[in-house]
Parts: sequence; structure tokens; C-alpha cells
Amino acid sequence: MQPIPIRTTVIGSYPFPGWLEFAVRNLDAFGNADKEEMIEDAVIAAIHDQVTAGLDVITDGEQTRLDFNLSFYGYIKGIRENTDELRKWGPPAHDQRGKNSIVDTLTAPNGLGAVKEYKRLAKLAPSGPTLKASVPGPYTLSGRLLPNDQYKDRFAITEALLPFVRKELEDLVAAGCREITVDEPSMSCYAYKEDTKRFVDIFNRTVGSVVGKCRLSTHLCFGNFKGRPVGYRSLAPMLPDFLEMKVDEVHVEMANREFAEVELLKNFAERMDVAVGIIDVKNYYIETPEDVASRIEKCLKYVPANKLAVAPDCGLSQTARWASRQKLANMVKGAKLVREKLR
Repeated sequence: MQPIPIRTTVIGSYPFPGWLEFAVRNLDAFGNADKEEMIEDAVIAAIHDQVTAGLDVITDGEQTRLDFNLSFYGYIKGIRENTDELRKWGPPAHDQRGKNSIVDTLTAPNGLGAVKEYKRLAKLAPSGPTLKASVPGPYTLSGRLLPNDQYKDRFAITEALLPFVRKELEDLVAAGCREITVDEPSMSCYAYKEDTKRFVDIFNRTVGSVVGKCRLSTHLCFGNFKGRPVGYRSLAPMLPDFLEMKVDEVHVEMANREFAEVELLKNFAERMDVAVGIIDVKNYYIETPEDVASRIEKCLKYVPANKLAVAPDCGLSQTARWASRQKLANMVKGAKLVREKLR
């Protein structure tokens, strides 16, 4: 059970500063020392915004990542970027995201990079907030790799990636990380048509070696590429099987879905803590503290305060920084309003 009632947290990603986006497009103009300085400055900016908002839990904003998972493929040997199949024009959507061809046996000899991210965060963050790392789960990570003769389908690719993710989680714990989110939005997106028991088995084998060694959570949403969902947006297909996931906390998307199926939070709360997406990252309406408090009160009908956390629906990387700042600040203020009423 979490130590703080109505804990305020985030998923992982935070918008890049504009200067970092410009620099990434002009990397040839910078030396390695320049690049490392830029990375640290960007993480400092992400930390500043989260600490200023007053969050109980912060991350490094995933400032070294392309999307929340695409940059992980740079650590995996045996793949080659393949963009031939992409639709390049028209409205932005998931079919414009890059995929990779598998050209050799998949290996990750140097890990997946999350440990270095966490150590940088630990070095730069002030004392006070809990520090959290996030890693995409193997099923979600498999989604950008194309099957071949060696790896016949997505599940075969998932099994090949599973040991890499498991080792990364173990290494994070060894590095001192005490809170980790394993992002598996692909599982929630496809729960309506895939074997949910198989999903749970994959997840539990991925995290099994770190259960009890850190506060472990999973993030289940319906996609947020360019502010657009991709999956069938319902919690019902996840139940009851997803209740068997070995986690301390589950995060579910609610605000963007206008709190549809909010009553199903009760099912999750009977087995684990629940972090509810209380802020809509796809909408530029800035929720007021009173909006947030009202939404929290809806959730408290189904989740006890000492098991409830609040967060944005998804990572904030697709939301402008000015809006992200205001949304996080008001989320914290709204949580405080409800905490005061509960005293």
C-alpha cells in the first residue's frame, strides 16, 4: 500500500524543450561533450517543472528517448530500420511510425539504456520526491519489429526480447531504483482480441525477479502517438485476467475517456493500488484544481484514498510544455484539496 494518500505521479515522458528538438536535428554541429551537456540540461528542465508542480513522484522526463520506446531499438543488435512500408503523407497516425526488420539473432549486450537514465536522474534530482524509472515491456517493444523466418510472429519476438527487459529491471534495482513502471500499452490496446492470460504470463515472467525488490507498476493505456489513441478503449476485456499481474500499482487511462467504466477501478483496487489518469494529455483544456478534485472524488467511490494515486492519462511528450506545466501544477493542487477534506 502506498505511503501517501492520493499520491501525485507521472507516467514517464515529458515534452522536450524546443532547443533540444532543434539540436537533435542538427547533431552534426555538436561534439560528444556538447551532447551530454544538452542531455543533462534537458533533464534538469524536466525535473524543475515536476518539482515546481509539487509532484510526489518524478522521472527524468525520458529526455534521451525518441518516443517512449523507439530509441530502445538502438540498443538491440540484429535489427535494421525499415521505412519502406510507411505512409508518409496525410494525417499523422500510428501507421507513420518507424518499424525495424530483423536481420540477425536479437541481442542486447549493453542493456537497454534505462540504467544510465536513472543514474543521471539520481545525480541531478533534489531530495524529497520519489524517483521513478520506466521501461517498455517486451510485448509493447515487439510491436515495431517485423517477423521473419527466425521469429515467426509477434509472440516469438516478444519471447526474444523478454530476457533483455527482465535484465534491465534487475539492473535498475541493483542501481538503487526503488520505483519502476513497466509500460505495456499494447497489452491493453489488444486485450479485446488476444489471449489475456498469455499477456499476464508474459508480464509476470518479465517482472518476476524484481517483485518485492521495488515498487512495481504497469501503465495500461490505449495509445498516444501524435495525441491519438490506437486501441479499443475499454477496460472490460482486461478483466479478470489482468488482476493477476504481479504489480503493486496499475495505471489506467480515465480522463480522455470521460471516466467511462470508472466503476471497474474497484476490481483493480481489490488486488493492487490504482493510479488513475486524471489529466487529459490529448486535450489543451487546462483542468482547474476544482476539476481535478471532482474527478478524484469520483474515483474515491471505488478506490480508498490510501490506495489511490493520480497522474496524467499517458506520458506528456505529446503535449506542449506550457500546457504540461499548468496541468501538473493544477493536478497537485486538486489532490491537496481532497487530502485536506479527508483530514
